[in-house]
Order: sequence, then structure tokens, then C-alpha cells
Amino acid sequence: MIQTVRKAWGIPELRKKILFTLMILVIYRIGSAIPVPYVDTQLLNQYLEGMGTTILGLYNVMSGGAFAQATVFALGIQPYINSSIIIQLLTVAIPALERLQREGGEEGKKKIQSITRYSTVAIAFLQALGYYFIMKRQGILTQDNVWVALVIMISWVAGSSFLMWLGEQCNEFGIGNGISMILMAGIISRVPSMVQQLYYAVVNWNTVRNGGTLSAQATALNPVWVVLIVLGIVALIVLIVFVNDAERRIPVQYAKRQVGRKMYGGQSSNLPMKVNMSGVLPIIFAQSIATIPATIGAFLPAPSEGSFGYAVLNAIDSKSVLYLVIYFVLIIGFSYFYASIQFNPVEISNNLKRNGGFIPGFRPGKPTSDFIARVLNKITLFGAIYLGIVAILPLLVDKFTATSIGIGGTSVIIVVGVALETVQALENQMLMRQYKGFLD
Repeated sequence: MIQTVRKAWGIPELRKKILFTLMILVIYRIGSAIPVPYVDTQLLNQYLEGMGTTILGLYNVMSGGAFAQATVFALGIQPYINSSIIIQLLTVAIPALERLQREGGEEGKKKIQSITRYSTVAIAFLQALGYYFIMKRQGILTQDNVWVALVIMISWVAGSSFLMWLGEQCNEFGIGNGISMILMAGIISRVPSMVQQLYYAVVNWNTVRNGGTLSAQATALNPVWVVLIVLGIVALIVLIVFVNDAERRIPVQYAKRQVGRKMYGGQSSNLPMKVNMSGVLPIIFAQSIATIPATIGAFLPAPSEGSFGYAVLNAIDSKSVLYLVIYFVLIIGFSYFYASIQFNPVEISNNLKRNGGFIPGFRPGKPTSDFIARVLNKITLFGAIYLGIVAILPLLVDKFTATSIGIGGTSVIIVVGVALETVQALENQMLMRQYKGFLD
């Protein structure tokens, strides 16, 4: 990876693209440090510390901590991601959108992109409105009137729209996927605070061992646990890299056919099926739904200890066994759901039949589609279990060490996936330029 970046830096055109991408990320980090007016960020931080297991905590992680600081980029790139997912699901449910995506060509893609942009603004406005009312209810605002509401919400909507535009500019003039790069930058920005938290936990452990006392909020952690956590994160990254490129290749043979005096076909190929074709989306969906009960409970009055309500809150807590089981099952369910949207065995079978291709040992048509469906179910199950393990492991670490490492399986998958995708984009760019120079 480092060697690839060094080689790319030596090519003037790629160097400009890399610098442009870095400039985009610097602008993003600057905007993430500029708070909107009329918000008491200290009170907001205290409030969100107790909401870490809710959907607000998820938004804070994805925004790189900007959500807890009520900055201009507090909503992050989440409205665009939500909009893209919704439009993608609607293309399956609404025939008009499906036709526009498949048969519209370049013009159809532009229309869908335009719909996604407008949907992003609408979703950003709804999220800004909800976030404003949460702060108003909790007494976090320093002033409260119509002008204050307009300034805060317009700042957040404009910030989210500007991030969407920055991502598109990065796609055109930079390296890699701009939206993914911005999301990765926000997650990585939390790493220093995670390291600091682990350091203070070790210091507190030494204080306790020497006979000192700690406050109720302080956490202590044995240095051995810290080493195990670091080794676990490294092992997790290796697993993600391995599974990210893993795929099941189904052999495909193309029949020979004569056109005029020339013979075409007869080649052997393969149909690649990625083990984790749904990416990180099942985890995001599952986490959003699994945290809904905890989110609702956080807005209700705190029940007294020993009551039924107190027992329910403990049961839906992110460290409870019930939550972990539901979370794992939801990840598997969403993995199958998203795989069925991404990969249609009947359509693949029909395309092979039209192009004179067949899978050895299976007749074209239904037998081929049934075989592809069986293979899809097997690799989806493996990919779903992999996603579940990656998502659950950080929660188990938090549960048994009584401390939060500040980064979840979702974040690790996003960072590693984007890093691999960016390196691959650099390699493709260099390969293109080598071929271009050879042809010249």
C-alpha cells in the first residue's frame, strides 16, 4: 500500500489528484471544528455521553464527533448515504425507477443522481429539525426563537449539502470515492481520543494498584487487556482484508458459434460472487433498528432501580445478551435481503443464456438459476456470520473490560474497505497511464 502511494506520488497528474483529495479532507475537518451559534456544546457533550447506545451515538461516530459538538458538519454525510440507500431500494420497488436505472443509460443515471441530491436535502432538513427540538427540550440552547431555529437548521442543511458537493468533486478530480473518503476521515479522527482513553484507563489501573481511589466515572484497565485489544484490532483488520477480496468463482463455458467464415466463442470464463457483496450496509441497518428501543427509552423518564422498566432498560442495553443476539440475527437477515437485491440468479441465468454461456453440468434456464441461488445462499451465510462477528467483537470487549474502545466493527470495516478501494483506484490509474505511454 505504501509502495503504491509512493509510486503514484511520482506521477505529476496523480500527485495533483492526491493533493486535491487531501485538500477536500482538510476542508471537511475544518468545517467539523466550527460550531453553529446559540448552542452550549458542553451541555450537549454531557447529554450525548449518556446517549452512546442510541441512534444519536451512531450518528456521532459516523460524523467523527462533529455531532456532539454541533458543528456546521454535524449531520455529516449521513443524509446522502441514507438518501442513496432509500433510492436504491426504491428502484427495486418502483418499476419506473427500475426502468430509468436499467434502460435510461447515462441520462437515466443523471436523473437518479438528481433525485438523490434533492432527497439528501429533504432528509438533512428532517434530521436538523429533530436534532434542534432535542436540544431545545434538553435546555442546551443559549437562546430560543424562530431566528435561532432558522440559523441552526439552515447551517446544518447547508453543511450536509456542501459535503455532498465536496464528495462529488473528489470523485471527479480526486482519488477514490469522495463520500467514502469523507466518512473514513470522520471515523479516523476519533482514533486519537480512543488511544487517549486507553492510556488514561491504564494510568487509572496503576493508581488503583498503588492504593489510590478513582471517581465513579473513571475506568481502569489492565495493560495486558490493552495489548490484547490492540492485537485483536490488528487481527480484525487482517480478517476484513482477507474477506473483502474473497469471492466464489463459478466456471462458465461459452459455446462456439460461426458468424460468416469466422468462429466465435468457445472460451472459458467464470462468474465471480463476492463473499461480502453487501458491504457494511447490513450492520448499519441492523444497528439502526436494534438501537430504536434504547433510543425510545432514553427519551422517557428514568425508572427507579428494581422496577420493571429498569429491567427492560437493562435488557435492551447495548451490552446485554439479548441486544447482542437480536443485533446478530438482524445482521444475518439484512445480509440476505441486500444480497437478493444486488444479485438476481434468474437475471444472471438469462444473460448467460442470451450470450451463449452455460455452467458445466447444468442446463440453461431454471437449473442454472437454481444452482446460482444455492451458491448465493451459502456464501451469503458465510458473509453474514463474518459481519456479525466483526460487529459483535467490539461490543464484547466493552462488556468484559468495562471500558469503551471508541470504535466499532462498522467503523473498522469502513476504514479498511475505503483504504483498499483507494489503493486499487491508484493502481488502476497507474496501469492506465502505463498502457497509454506504451500505445503512444
